[in-house]
Amino acid sequence: MSLTLRTISREQHLAYIQSLPSASHCQVPAWADVKSEWRSENLGWFDDRTGQLVGVGLVLYRQLPKVKRYLAYLPEGPVINWYAPNLDEWLQPMLAHLKKQGAFSVKMGPPVVIRRWDAPAIKSGIQNPDVKRLRDVEPTTIEPRAFEVSDKLRRMGWQQGEDGGAGFGDVQPRYVFQVPLANRALEDVLKNFNQLWRRNIKKAEKAGVEVVQGGYQDLAEWQRLYEITAIRDKFRPRPLGYFQQMWQALNTEDPNRMRLYFARHNGVNLSAATMLVVGGHVWYSYGASDNIGREVRPSNAMQWRMLRDAYALGASVYDLRGISDSLDETDHLFGLIQFKVGTGGEAVEYVGEWDFPLNKLLHKALDIYMSRR
Repeated sequence: MSLTLRTISREQHLAYIQSLPSASHCQVPAWADVKSEWRSENLGWFDDRTGQLVGVGLVLYRQLPKVKRYLAYLPEGPVINWYAPNLDEWLQPMLAHLKKQGAFSVKMGPPVVIRRWDAPAIKSGIQNPDVKRLRDVEPTTIEPRAFEVSDKLRRMGWQQGEDGGAGFGDVQPRYVFQVPLANRALEDVLKNFNQLWRRNIKKAEKAGVEVVQGGYQDLAEWQRLYEITAIRDKFRPRPLGYFQQMWQALNTEDPNRMRLYFARHNGVNLSAATMLVVGGHVWYSYGASDNIGREVRPSNAMQWRMLRDAYALGASVYDLRGISDSLDETDHLFGLIQFKVGTGGEAVEYVGEWDFPLNKLLHKALDIYMSRR
Protein backbone atom coordinates (compact mmCIF):
# COMPACT_ATOMS: atom_id res chain seq x y z
CA MET A 1 0.00 0.00 0.00
CA SER A 2 1.43 3.36 -1.03
CA LEU A 3 0.75 6.04 1.60
CA THR A 4 0.62 9.80 1.93
CA LEU A 5 0.92 11.55 5.29
CA ARG A 6 -0.55 14.97 5.91
CA THR A 7 -2.09 17.15 8.61
CA ILE A 8 -5.83 16.56 9.00
CA SER A 9 -8.64 18.37 10.78
CA ARG A 10 -9.85 17.42 14.26
CA GLU A 11 -13.14 16.40 12.70
CA GLN A 12 -11.43 13.96 10.31
CA HIS A 13 -9.35 12.61 13.18
CA LEU A 14 -12.35 12.11 15.46
CA ALA A 15 -14.45 10.51 12.72
CA TYR A 16 -11.68 7.97 12.10
CA ILE A 17 -11.37 7.13 15.83
CA GLN A 18 -15.16 6.72 16.03
CA SER A 19 -15.03 4.25 13.13
CA LEU A 20 -12.79 1.89 15.16
CA PRO A 21 -13.82 -0.61 17.87
CA SER A 22 -11.63 1.39 20.27
CA ALA A 23 -8.49 3.48 20.57
CA SER A 24 -6.50 4.98 23.42
CA HIS A 25 -8.01 7.99 25.17
CA CYS A 26 -4.58 9.60 24.63
CA GLN A 27 -5.21 9.56 20.89
CA VAL A 28 -8.59 11.31 20.70
CA PRO A 29 -8.35 14.92 19.45
CA ALA A 30 -9.66 16.32 22.75
CA TRP A 31 -6.64 14.93 24.59
CA ALA A 32 -4.67 17.81 23.08
CA ASP A 33 -6.97 20.20 24.98
CA VAL A 34 -6.28 18.32 28.20
CA LYS A 35 -2.54 18.75 27.58
CA SER A 36 -2.88 22.42 26.72
CA GLU A 37 0.72 23.23 27.66
CA TRP A 38 1.78 21.23 24.57
CA ARG A 39 1.25 22.34 20.96
CA SER A 40 -0.60 19.67 18.99
CA GLU A 41 -1.16 18.38 15.49
CA ASN A 42 -3.50 15.80 13.97
CA LEU A 43 -1.82 13.56 11.40
CA GLY A 44 -3.52 11.31 8.87
CA TRP A 45 -2.22 8.51 6.65
CA PHE A 46 -4.02 8.14 3.31
CA ASP A 47 -4.05 5.16 0.95
CA ASP A 48 -2.81 6.58 -2.38
CA ARG A 49 -4.87 4.05 -4.33
CA THR A 50 -8.26 4.81 -2.77
CA GLY A 51 -7.68 8.17 -1.10
CA GLN A 52 -9.10 6.75 2.13
CA LEU A 53 -7.87 7.74 5.57
CA VAL A 54 -6.24 4.58 7.00
CA GLY A 55 -4.48 5.84 10.14
CA VAL A 56 -4.25 8.83 12.49
CA GLY A 57 -1.88 10.18 15.10
CA LEU A 58 -2.20 12.88 17.75
CA VAL A 59 1.18 14.58 18.12
CA LEU A 60 1.97 16.68 21.18
CA TYR A 61 4.91 19.07 20.82
CA ARG A 62 6.82 20.28 23.89
CA GLN A 63 9.21 23.15 23.24
CA LEU A 64 12.71 23.31 24.69
CA PRO A 65 13.37 26.46 26.72
CA LYS A 66 14.66 29.40 24.62
CA VAL A 67 14.93 27.49 21.30
CA LYS A 68 12.31 26.50 18.74
CA ARG A 69 13.00 22.79 18.96
CA TYR A 70 10.44 20.28 20.15
CA LEU A 71 9.96 16.86 21.64
CA ALA A 72 7.22 15.27 19.53
CA TYR A 73 5.17 12.79 21.53
CA LEU A 74 2.47 10.41 20.32
CA PRO A 75 1.09 8.86 23.55
CA GLU A 76 -0.24 5.33 22.99
CA GLY A 77 -0.12 5.96 19.28
CA PRO A 78 -0.14 6.52 16.41
CA VAL A 79 -3.28 4.59 15.46
CA ILE A 80 -1.99 2.73 12.42
CA ASN A 81 -1.65 -0.83 11.13
CA TRP A 82 1.31 -1.86 13.26
CA TYR A 83 1.45 -5.30 11.64
CA ALA A 84 1.78 -3.95 8.10
CA PRO A 85 4.73 -5.58 6.31
CA ASN A 86 5.83 -2.10 5.17
CA LEU A 87 5.82 -0.54 8.66
CA ASP A 88 8.82 1.63 7.75
CA GLU A 89 6.76 3.22 4.96
CA TRP A 90 4.24 4.30 7.60
CA LEU A 91 6.81 5.68 10.04
CA GLN A 92 9.50 7.25 7.82
CA PRO A 93 7.16 9.95 6.39
CA MET A 94 6.06 10.70 9.96
CA LEU A 95 9.67 11.22 11.08
CA ALA A 96 10.39 13.44 8.06
CA HIS A 97 7.27 15.51 8.77
CA LEU A 98 8.05 15.90 12.48
CA LYS A 99 11.61 16.95 11.68
CA LYS A 100 10.27 19.70 9.41
CA GLN A 101 8.07 20.81 12.32
CA GLY A 102 11.20 21.36 14.43
CA ALA A 103 11.21 18.12 16.41
CA PHE A 104 14.61 17.06 17.76
CA SER A 105 13.28 13.77 19.15
CA VAL A 106 10.16 11.63 18.70
CA LYS A 107 8.57 9.46 21.38
CA MET A 108 5.69 7.13 20.63
CA GLY A 109 3.85 4.27 22.36
CA PRO A 110 2.67 1.61 19.90
CA PRO A 111 -0.63 0.18 21.20
CA VAL A 112 0.69 -3.33 20.56
CA VAL A 113 0.26 -6.07 23.18
CA ILE A 114 3.20 -8.45 23.47
CA ARG A 115 2.35 -10.69 26.49
CA ARG A 116 -0.57 -11.49 28.82
CA TRP A 117 -0.70 -13.25 32.20
CA ASP A 118 -4.01 -14.44 33.64
CA ALA A 119 -4.78 -14.20 37.37
CA PRO A 120 -3.78 -17.81 38.25
CA ALA A 121 -0.40 -17.34 36.56
CA ILE A 122 0.23 -14.11 38.47
CA LYS A 123 -0.81 -15.71 41.77
CA SER A 124 1.60 -18.62 41.19
CA GLY A 125 4.35 -16.08 40.59
CA ILE A 126 3.52 -14.21 43.80
CA GLN A 127 3.64 -17.47 45.77
CA ASN A 128 7.02 -18.46 44.29
CA PRO A 129 9.83 -16.93 46.41
CA ASP A 130 12.22 -17.16 43.47
CA VAL A 131 10.03 -14.96 41.27
CA LYS A 132 10.53 -11.22 41.64
CA ARG A 133 9.09 -9.85 38.40
CA LEU A 134 6.15 -10.57 36.15
CA ARG A 135 8.47 -11.29 33.25
CA ASP A 136 9.91 -14.18 35.28
CA VAL A 137 6.50 -15.91 35.04
CA GLU A 138 5.62 -17.84 31.89
CA PRO A 139 3.00 -15.76 30.03
CA THR A 140 -0.45 -17.19 29.43
CA THR A 141 -0.45 -15.69 25.96
CA ILE A 142 2.37 -14.48 23.73
CA GLU A 143 1.75 -12.32 20.66
CA PRO A 144 4.48 -13.31 18.16
CA ARG A 145 3.65 -10.47 15.78
CA ALA A 146 4.45 -7.96 18.53
CA PHE A 147 8.05 -9.24 18.69
CA GLU A 148 8.27 -8.64 14.94
CA VAL A 149 7.08 -5.05 15.48
CA SER A 150 9.80 -4.51 18.10
CA ASP A 151 12.45 -6.01 15.81
CA LYS A 152 11.38 -3.76 12.95
CA LEU A 153 11.45 -0.65 15.13
CA ARG A 154 14.93 -1.50 16.38
CA ARG A 155 16.18 -2.02 12.83
CA MET A 156 14.70 1.36 11.83
CA GLY A 157 16.72 3.09 14.55
CA TRP A 158 14.05 3.47 17.21
CA GLN A 159 15.46 3.13 20.74
CA GLN A 160 14.11 1.96 24.07
CA GLY A 161 15.37 2.48 27.63
CA GLU A 162 17.08 -0.40 29.43
CA ASP A 163 14.10 -1.27 31.65
CA GLY A 164 11.62 -0.71 28.83
CA GLY A 165 9.22 1.07 31.19
CA ALA A 166 8.83 -1.91 33.50
CA GLY A 167 8.70 0.25 36.58
CA PHE A 168 6.62 3.20 35.36
CA GLY A 169 9.81 4.63 33.82
CA ASP A 170 7.92 5.62 30.66
CA VAL A 171 5.35 8.38 30.45
CA GLN A 172 2.50 5.91 29.83
CA PRO A 173 2.55 2.53 31.61
CA ARG A 174 3.97 -0.46 29.77
CA TYR A 175 2.10 -2.89 32.04
CA VAL A 176 -1.63 -2.53 32.69
CA PHE A 177 -4.30 -4.70 34.24
CA GLN A 178 -7.48 -5.46 32.30
CA VAL A 179 -10.71 -7.36 32.85
CA PRO A 180 -11.95 -8.77 29.51
CA LEU A 181 -15.72 -8.33 29.11
CA ALA A 182 -16.41 -9.35 25.51
CA ASN A 183 -18.54 -12.47 25.10
CA ARG A 184 -18.85 -12.99 28.87
CA ALA A 185 -21.87 -12.95 31.15
CA LEU A 186 -21.62 -10.42 33.97
CA GLU A 187 -22.22 -13.23 36.47
CA ASP A 188 -19.15 -15.02 35.14
CA VAL A 189 -17.07 -11.88 35.52
CA LEU A 190 -18.11 -11.63 39.18
CA LYS A 191 -17.49 -15.35 39.77
CA ASN A 192 -13.94 -14.79 38.54
CA PHE A 193 -13.27 -12.21 41.26
CA ASN A 194 -11.39 -13.75 44.16
CA GLN A 195 -13.13 -14.60 47.41
CA LEU A 196 -11.88 -11.46 49.20
CA TRP A 197 -13.21 -9.13 46.48
CA ARG A 198 -16.63 -10.84 46.44
CA ARG A 199 -16.76 -10.72 50.23
CA ASN A 200 -15.83 -7.03 50.26
CA ILE A 201 -18.49 -6.18 47.66
CA LYS A 202 -21.12 -7.92 49.79
CA LYS A 203 -19.80 -6.23 52.92
CA ALA A 204 -20.18 -2.81 51.27
CA GLU A 205 -23.72 -3.64 50.13
CA LYS A 206 -24.66 -4.83 53.61
CA ALA A 207 -23.22 -1.68 55.19
CA GLY A 208 -25.30 0.49 52.86
CA VAL A 209 -22.49 1.94 50.74
CA GLU A 210 -24.01 3.62 47.72
CA VAL A 211 -22.14 4.45 44.52
CA VAL A 212 -23.28 7.50 42.59
CA GLN A 213 -22.14 9.44 39.55
CA GLY A 214 -21.00 13.01 39.98
CA GLY A 215 -20.76 15.93 37.59
CA TYR A 216 -18.48 18.86 36.85
CA GLN A 217 -19.69 20.64 40.00
CA ASP A 218 -18.46 17.70 42.10
CA LEU A 219 -14.84 17.90 40.96
CA ALA A 220 -13.93 20.00 44.02
CA GLU A 221 -15.10 17.12 46.25
CA TRP A 222 -13.10 14.74 44.06
CA GLN A 223 -10.04 16.94 44.59
CA ARG A 224 -10.51 16.83 48.37
CA LEU A 225 -10.30 13.02 48.38
CA TYR A 226 -7.54 12.98 45.78
CA GLU A 227 -5.33 15.29 47.86
CA ILE A 228 -5.89 13.14 50.96
CA THR A 229 -4.73 10.17 48.88
CA ALA A 230 -1.69 12.10 47.63
CA ILE A 231 -0.54 12.88 51.18
CA ARG A 232 -1.07 9.27 52.28
CA ASP A 233 0.62 7.71 49.24
CA LYS A 234 3.32 10.39 48.92
CA PHE A 235 2.78 11.62 45.36
CA ARG A 236 2.37 15.12 43.96
CA PRO A 237 -1.31 15.67 43.09
CA ARG A 238 -2.51 17.33 39.92
CA PRO A 239 -4.40 20.57 40.60
CA LEU A 240 -8.19 20.83 40.45
CA GLY A 241 -7.88 22.86 37.25
CA TYR A 242 -6.39 19.85 35.45
CA PHE A 243 -9.44 17.71 36.13
CA GLN A 244 -11.81 20.58 35.30
CA GLN A 245 -10.03 21.01 31.99
CA MET A 246 -10.08 17.25 31.36
CA TRP A 247 -13.82 17.13 32.01
CA GLN A 248 -14.61 20.08 29.76
CA ALA A 249 -12.35 18.98 26.92
CA LEU A 250 -13.29 15.31 26.83
CA ASN A 251 -17.02 15.72 27.43
CA THR A 252 -17.29 18.52 24.89
CA GLU A 253 -15.96 16.06 22.32
CA ASP A 254 -18.25 13.28 23.56
CA PRO A 255 -20.66 13.78 26.50
CA ASN A 256 -19.95 10.23 27.66
CA ARG A 257 -16.15 10.36 27.41
CA MET A 258 -15.41 11.06 31.10
CA ARG A 259 -17.38 10.06 34.18
CA LEU A 260 -16.92 10.70 37.90
CA TYR A 261 -17.99 8.25 40.60
CA PHE A 262 -18.29 8.48 44.38
CA ALA A 263 -18.76 5.72 46.93
CA ARG A 264 -20.47 7.14 50.02
CA HIS A 265 -21.62 5.87 53.39
CA ASN A 266 -24.08 7.68 55.64
CA GLY A 267 -23.86 10.66 53.31
CA VAL A 268 -20.05 10.90 53.48
CA ASN A 269 -17.98 10.44 50.33
CA LEU A 270 -15.27 7.88 51.07
CA SER A 271 -13.89 7.00 47.62
CA ALA A 272 -13.96 8.53 44.16
CA ALA A 273 -12.73 7.67 40.68
CA THR A 274 -12.71 8.95 37.14
CA MET A 275 -13.66 6.74 34.19
CA LEU A 276 -12.87 7.26 30.50
CA VAL A 277 -14.72 5.72 27.55
CA VAL A 278 -13.52 5.40 23.95
CA GLY A 279 -15.53 2.91 21.95
CA GLY A 280 -15.37 -0.52 23.57
CA HIS A 281 -12.44 0.34 25.85
CA VAL A 282 -13.23 1.72 29.31
CA TRP A 283 -10.54 2.91 31.72
CA TYR A 284 -10.52 3.47 35.45
CA SER A 285 -8.12 6.40 35.16
CA TYR A 286 -7.71 8.12 38.57
CA GLY A 287 -8.75 6.92 42.02
CA ALA A 288 -8.94 8.55 45.47
CA SER A 289 -10.08 7.61 48.95
CA ASP A 290 -10.40 9.08 52.42
CA ASN A 291 -8.46 7.80 55.41
CA ILE A 292 -11.73 6.93 57.12
CA GLY A 293 -14.44 4.39 56.35
CA ARG A 294 -12.22 1.74 54.82
CA GLU A 295 -13.92 -0.96 56.88
CA VAL A 296 -17.07 -0.68 54.71
CA ARG A 297 -15.03 -1.33 51.54
CA PRO A 298 -16.09 1.64 49.40
CA SER A 299 -13.38 1.09 46.77
CA ASN A 300 -14.54 -2.48 46.04
CA ALA A 301 -18.14 -1.30 45.72
CA MET A 302 -17.15 1.54 43.42
CA GLN A 303 -15.03 -0.64 41.12
CA TRP A 304 -17.83 -3.18 40.82
CA ARG A 305 -20.31 -0.43 39.89
CA MET A 306 -17.92 1.07 37.34
CA LEU A 307 -17.27 -2.33 35.79
CA ARG A 308 -21.01 -3.02 35.59
CA ASP A 309 -21.56 0.36 33.93
CA ALA A 310 -18.78 -0.39 31.45
CA TYR A 311 -20.45 -3.72 30.71
CA ALA A 312 -23.80 -1.99 30.18
CA LEU A 313 -22.10 0.37 27.70
CA GLY A 314 -21.05 -2.69 25.68
CA ALA A 315 -17.37 -2.43 26.57
CA SER A 316 -15.08 -5.24 25.51
CA VAL A 317 -12.52 -4.48 28.21
CA TYR A 318 -12.46 -2.74 31.60
CA ASP A 319 -8.96 -1.37 32.04
CA LEU A 320 -7.64 -0.76 35.55
CA ARG A 321 -4.61 0.95 34.02
CA GLY A 322 -1.02 0.79 35.21
CA ILE A 323 0.82 -1.76 37.28
CA SER A 324 4.53 -2.37 37.65
CA ASP A 325 5.97 -5.77 36.80
CA SER A 326 7.21 -6.28 40.37
CA LEU A 327 5.98 -9.36 42.23
CA ASP A 328 8.26 -8.60 45.17
CA GLU A 329 6.16 -8.01 48.29
CA THR A 330 8.74 -5.52 49.58
CA ASP A 331 8.37 -3.31 46.49
CA HIS A 332 6.19 -0.23 47.12
CA LEU A 333 4.35 -0.87 43.81
CA PHE A 334 3.48 -4.50 44.64
CA GLY A 335 0.16 -3.51 46.23
CA LEU A 336 -1.15 -2.26 42.88
CA ILE A 337 -0.99 -5.64 41.17
CA GLN A 338 -2.08 -7.44 44.35
CA PHE A 339 -5.29 -5.33 44.48
CA LYS A 340 -6.07 -5.58 40.78
CA VAL A 341 -5.38 -9.31 40.42
CA GLY A 342 -8.35 -9.89 42.75
CA THR A 343 -10.66 -8.93 39.89
CA GLY A 344 -9.64 -12.09 38.07
CA GLY A 345 -8.44 -10.17 35.02
CA GLU A 346 -5.09 -10.28 33.32
CA ALA A 347 -1.83 -8.36 33.31
CA VAL A 348 -1.06 -7.02 29.86
CA GLU A 349 2.34 -5.93 28.57
CA TYR A 350 2.64 -3.56 25.64
CA VAL A 351 5.81 -3.21 23.57
CA GLY A 352 6.53 -0.02 25.51
CA GLU A 353 7.48 3.47 24.43
CA TRP A 354 10.14 4.11 21.79
CA ASP A 355 12.30 7.11 20.98
CA PHE A 356 13.82 8.29 17.72
CA PRO A 357 16.56 10.92 18.05
CA LEU A 358 16.35 13.36 15.14
CA ASN A 359 19.09 15.49 16.72
CA LYS A 360 21.38 13.24 18.77
CA LEU A 361 22.93 16.06 20.82
CA LEU A 362 19.58 17.53 21.95
CA HIS A 363 18.13 14.04 22.46
CA LYS A 364 21.05 13.14 24.73
CA ALA A 365 20.59 16.39 26.67
CA LEU A 366 16.91 15.51 27.18
CA ASP A 367 17.88 12.03 28.39
CA ILE A 368 20.25 13.51 30.97
CA TYR A 369 17.59 16.01 32.09
CA MET A 370 14.95 13.29 32.46
CA SER A 371 17.32 11.00 34.40
CA ARG A 372 18.00 13.79 36.94
CA ARG A 373 14.37 14.76 37.56
